[in-house]
Amino acid sequence: MIVFVALWEFLVWVNNWPDYVMASPSDLPAAYAEYWGLFVKYGWQTLWRTVVGLVLAVIVGLFLGMIMGFSRLMRDALYPLLVGFNAIPKATVVPIVALLFVGAHDFNTILIAFMISFFPIAVSVSIGLSTLEPEYRDILRALGASQGTIFWKIALPKTLPEFFGALKVAVTLAFIGTNLMEIVSPHGRGLGALFDSGKTNSDYPLMFAVLIALAILGIVLYYVVVALEKIFAGWADRQPG
Repeated sequence: MIVFVALWEFLVWVNNWPDYVMASPSDLPAAYAEYWGLFVKYGWQTLWRTVVGLVLAVIVGLFLGMIMGFSRLMRDALYPLLVGFNAIPKATVVPIVALLFVGAHDFNTILIAFMISFFPIAVSVSIGLSTLEPEYRDILRALGASQGTIFWKIALPKTLPEFFGALKVAVTLAFIGTNLMEIVSPHGRGLGALFDSGKTNSDYPLMFAVLIALAILGIVLYYVVVALEKIFAGWADRQPG
């Protein structure tokens, strides 16, 4: 990160770019100092909407993944729908959602964060469950285990590494969805709206400061997922020897 910031500062300096072309890292502290209250307020709004959308994506993704993982018929039926839905650029969906639910900005933002992030979770859980070795299932059934026991003792632990891998991807996607709505919606709030305000006023240091703030929030949430992964699926980590 230090190398990245130093290289960024060097490129701006060596090309003699003014801040209305490319803000440098040294331009950002002044922007944070001037708009600190807005960064705290809007950053919190962006964060909680993203987290709520991500939680909904986990719930729905797990549900769909379990259905597709345990049923070949449902997998064949739902996969084309999910792939087709995921192939639609969410930037084209944002204006439609904003018009459908005018004024319901919190709902709109959470909805887009959910829509853009549930797909990798559903797919990873489905693959994890559908590739469960049949020998494990047969042995447990022969010992009298119920379907629920098989799920909790074998299927769920096996799926956790794939689930957390998908969740790391979903974290960044959820932030993309949140900020798309915050920028496009006429009632937008959050860091996306602050970025749009900087663009309208040609305040480039503010725009770049928002981008860095978004990156920091994404990194923090990513490492929250990493911490949860170590707690619940740390056994699956294989350090290269």
